[in-house]
Amino acid sequence: MATTDIRLSIARQTRFALRLASAISSPSNADGAAGNAAFSPLSLHVALSLVAAGAGGATRDQLAAALGAEGPGEAESLHELAQRVVQLVVADASVEGGPRVAFANGVFVDTSLPLKPSFKEVAVGKYKADTNSVDFQTKAAEVAGEVNTWVEKLTAGLIKEILPQGSVDSSTRLVLGNALYFKGAWTEEFDASKTKEGEFHLLDGSSVQAPFMSSTDEQYISSLDNLKVLKLPYRQGGDLRRFSMYILLPDAHDGLWNLAERLSSEPEFLEKHIPTGKVPVGQFKLPKFKISFGFEASNLLKGLGLHLPFSTEADLSEMVDSEQKLCISSVFHKSFVEVNEEGTEAAAATAVTIMLMSLPLDPPMKMDFVADHPFLFMIREDLTGVVLFIGHVLNPLLAA
Repeated sequence: MATTDIRLSIARQTRFALRLASAISSPSNADGAAGNAAFSPLSLHVALSLVAAGAGGATRDQLAAALGAEGPGEAESLHELAQRVVQLVVADASVEGGPRVAFANGVFVDTSLPLKPSFKEVAVGKYKADTNSVDFQTKAAEVAGEVNTWVEKLTAGLIKEILPQGSVDSSTRLVLGNALYFKGAWTEEFDASKTKEGEFHLLDGSSVQAPFMSSTDEQYISSLDNLKVLKLPYRQGGDLRRFSMYILLPDAHDGLWNLAERLSSEPEFLEKHIPTGKVPVGQFKLPKFKISFGFEASNLLKGLGLHLPFSTEADLSEMVDSEQKLCISSVFHKSFVEVNEEGTEAAAATAVTIMLMSLPLDPPMKMDFVADHPFLFMIREDLTGVVLFIGHVLNPLLAA
């Protein structure tokens, strides 16, 4: 895949990410609107791309279209993208002082169903997936425990249970799992002695006292379209990758939902607002926060046009050698993100269970950045544009 092709594929992947983020950060979504939210679009995208590798016909085409492949039948581009992302973006950089990154895929298949060689070749070759033969039919609870242990180990203990109790049973035939862990230190850490309590305004008009980090150093900030964007770079390793966190702060205290909608509906909105240089700061306040967020993604994905994989019309015939019809029963996702003076620790996991059918330059003037009301955030690799995590903070005091 050429560099221009991968950038185009990543742009489409980001579009999927922002559409999903808009759905999660919507007042109509009870999970996201009730509190803080975080998820990994990369984790979900890779897990569903792996499903596409085992899908056929209209089901494959619908997955490819929802995930941003160019035209029907172009699922192959998703696998090429996943391969490049695994090789380039989420390789660990901690040995040379960069962020610690761990990323893995796992296929857990019932012993009664041999994986098709073509699917296994893609899963192992491009997705670097571990394949495991397990007994769902008589030991479903034990297999769920095995998947949960696999995720817990990969996410350094931050996500202990991706498969809730009862989520797999004797009718389950496959679980496709994906886990992502990220821990990065800021290029310029915040002085913990300057962290002070301050007022954070909630959407209902009330406020809470929260710990705010502050700094007098120049910062990467852009201001445009009633929005300020702060870029906080992470310390680099020995390679070219550049990871950053972005805080997207609407001017209006209640501007979060409108911002999420704009990100989803205007593909170039994000790139247009990314800060290009440092500016002197006046007042600078950013709350510390910690988010643990989990959800079952089936309904959100159906809202993005993905119906066939979950229906009796699903075609997952390229995955296993079997006359039995399979469909996706659920897509579980969990994320954890913590931001403090030193940097960020974040993790995510996705499990797809499959069962039998039944910006412009800113002027060099002092700029304030006071994140004292709800905002969006994302963790991104800037060289490629891959978004690892995205979420929103409604109240920095809520840990979940």
